[in-house]
Amino acid sequence: MQAKKRYLLVSVVAGLLFLIYLWALQIGEFPQQHQYPHTPYHYQSHQQRQQDVYQSQPLPQKVPSRPARRWPESTELLEPYLEGGEQEEDSPQLHHQHTSPRERRAICNNIYKNKRCRMETCFDFARCQSGFRVYIYPPQRGDSISETYQKILTSIEESRFHTTDPSRACLFILAVDTLDRDQLSVQYIQNVRTRIHNLPTWNDGRNHLIFNLYSGTWPDYTEDLGFEVGQAMLAKASADVANFRPNFDISIPLFSKDHLLKRGATGYPTLNDAPPFRKYQLVFKGKRYLTGIGSETRNALYHVHNGDDVILLTTCKHGKDWEKHKDSRCDRDNRDYSQFDYQELLHNSSFCLVPRGRRLGSFRFLEALQAACIPVILSNGWELPFSEVIDWRKAAIIGDERLLLQVPSITRSVGRDRILALRQHTQFLWEAYFSSVTKIVLTTLEIIQDRVESHVSRNHLLWNSLPGGLYALPQYSADPAQFPFYYAVLGKNPSQRFTAVIHMVSPLQSHISPVVKLIIAVAKSKFCAQIVVLWNCDKSLPPKNKWPSTSVPLSVVEGQTKTMSSRFLPHDDIITDAVLSLDEDSVLSTNEVDFAFIVWQSFPERIVGYPARSHYWDSSRSRWGYTSKWTNDYSMVLTGAAFYHRYYHYLFTHYVPASLRTMV
Repeated sequence: MQAKKRYLLVSVVAGLLFLIYLWALQIGEFPQQHQYPHTPYHYQSHQQRQQDVYQSQPLPQKVPSRPARRWPESTELLEPYLEGGEQEEDSPQLHHQHTSPRERRAICNNIYKNKRCRMETCFDFARCQSGFRVYIYPPQRGDSISETYQKILTSIEESRFHTTDPSRACLFILAVDTLDRDQLSVQYIQNVRTRIHNLPTWNDGRNHLIFNLYSGTWPDYTEDLGFEVGQAMLAKASADVANFRPNFDISIPLFSKDHLLKRGATGYPTLNDAPPFRKYQLVFKGKRYLTGIGSETRNALYHVHNGDDVILLTTCKHGKDWEKHKDSRCDRDNRDYSQFDYQELLHNSSFCLVPRGRRLGSFRFLEALQAACIPVILSNGWELPFSEVIDWRKAAIIGDERLLLQVPSITRSVGRDRILALRQHTQFLWEAYFSSVTKIVLTTLEIIQDRVESHVSRNHLLWNSLPGGLYALPQYSADPAQFPFYYAVLGKNPSQRFTAVIHMVSPLQSHISPVVKLIIAVAKSKFCAQIVVLWNCDKSLPPKNKWPSTSVPLSVVEGQTKTMSSRFLPHDDIITDAVLSLDEDSVLSTNEVDFAFIVWQSFPERIVGYPARSHYWDSSRSRWGYTSKWTNDYSMVLTGAAFYHRYYHYLFTHYVPASLRTMV
C-alpha cells in the first residue's frame, strides 16, 4: 500500500514539473508587450488598420487577462502582403519543397535589397536632360553572348535611342548576358556580380536596365539571379507581383530563341472569323511535372478535359529519368498527347489555357496571342507583360488557379461579339508589341522613356488602340486628337483643308510648263489652303513674277537636302492635317483633287492617291519587283500624287532609323 502511495506522489510531482516547464517555454516564446516598445513599421500599420475597423463598433468589456501574445519581431514575410496587396495563401510560388522559409527570405532580400525603388528614388533624371539615350557597355574579351541576348542588343543598337557616348547616356545596358540565370543551364554566366560591380558607371545599378528570362534553378525555381540588382531596373519574364517594383521594373514576355529579330511572324486571322466559329472551345497541350516545383493546375487538367470541345493534354515524357517518377496516369496521358497536333489545336480553338509551369510565365502565352486564341491565364501572382500600359482585359481571360473546374463554364458564358473583340485585340497586341524581339525591346524602352519624359508621355488610349504606342510618338503631341489614328474613337474629324507640297527638281521654263498648270489646277480646289513648292533644283530660285498668281498662298521653300526624300521632312510651313504630295510632272484636274481629298477624309490614317503599283516576286532574279500594269490588285500607292496626314513626316524623320533614311 505504501508503494502505491509513493508511486502516486511521484506521478503528481512529475506532472506539476512538466506543466511548469511548458509555462516557462511559453513565457520565453511570447514576450510581454512592454518588452518591445518599438514595433516594426509594417506590423504597426497593419495593427492601426485593424484598430480603424474596430473603432466603428463598440468593444465589449472583458475581464483583464495576461497580455496578448505577440508576433515575432521579424516581418519579412509580411512585407509582400502589406506592400503588394493581398497574397494568395496557396500560391505555388510560395510553397517550395526544398528550401526553408528562412532560405527563401534570404534569397529575396539578397536580390531585392532596394525593393522600395521607384523612379523618384532610384533613378537619376539629371542624366537624361539631353534626351533619352541608351548606351551598351562594350563586350569584354571572352564574353559569351547567347543568340537571344544578341538580338536584344542589336535591337537597341539599331534604334533611335542608341548612343556610343556614355556621357550622353540616360540608360545603360549590360554587355554581360543575364538572360539565363539557371545554374544548370549551359548559358549560365559565372562571376556576373564581380563583373558588373566593376563597371565604372554601375553606381549600385542606378540608371541601368537588366534583361532576364530565366531565374532560379531546379527544383525550387526561386527568383534568384545570382547577383544583386541594386537600384537597376529589371526587364524580367515570369515576374512575381510579390517582388515586382511597380512603375520601376518591367514585366516582359517569355520568348524562345527562335523568336525573330525583326519582321516578326504574322498572326493568324482568317476570313471566316465573323461570326467567330471555331472547332474547339478550350485547348492546352504541354508538360506536367512529376518532381520539383511545378503547376498543380497542370496535374489536374484531366478533370476538365472532355475529349470533345475541351482538349487539355499533358505529357510526363520529358526529362532523362521521367520513367522513374511516372504515375498511374502517365501512359494514358502520353497516348492522348500524341493524337493531337498542337498547331491544329491553336488555330481551331476560341480559348487557349495558359497555366503556369516551372515559372509563372510560359511560351504558351505568346503562342496563343499569335494564333488569335484568347489566352485564359491561370498563374496566380504573375505580373503580366507590359501591364503598366496594356489593358489585358481586352484580350485575355484572367482566372484563378484554385478555380480550374469553373474555367469551361466561364469561357462558355462569353458571347460571340465579345469573343470576336477579344480575338481581334490579341492580333493587335501581337503585331504591335510582341511579334519580334525588336518590338519587345522597343516597347520596354518606350515605357521607360514615358516615365523619364512624363510631361509628354502616352496615355492609355495610345497604348491600347491601333496602331499602338510605338507609332504614336508623344514628342509630336501629347493630345491623341493630333494623330490620324484616333479621329473615329474621339469623334473628331480632320481639318477641312489641305496643303499641297510640290517637289521640283527642274527649272521653271515658262507659264505653260506642266508644273504651272498643276499649281493652277490645285489652287482652284475649294479645299486647298496653301501651296508649298519645295525647290530642290540646282538652278537658282526664279523671281516671284515667274510664278502663277493664285487665290491661295503660294510659298517656295528651298530643300534642306537635294534629295527626293526631303519632301517628307516636317516643314513648318505645313499647317493643315492633310498633305497633298505632288511630283512636278503630275497631271491632275481640280475635280480629281477634290475627289481624292474627300476619300482621304474617311481614311485619314491611310495614303489615298492615284499612282498605284503592285509588287511581285521575280523568281528569275530571286528578288522582289513592282509593276505599274493595270490590274485588279494593287499593294502600294506612290506619293507622286497622294494625300496623307502630316504626322507621317514626323514619323519618317524621327522614327525611321538613320541608316534606313540614308538608304532611301
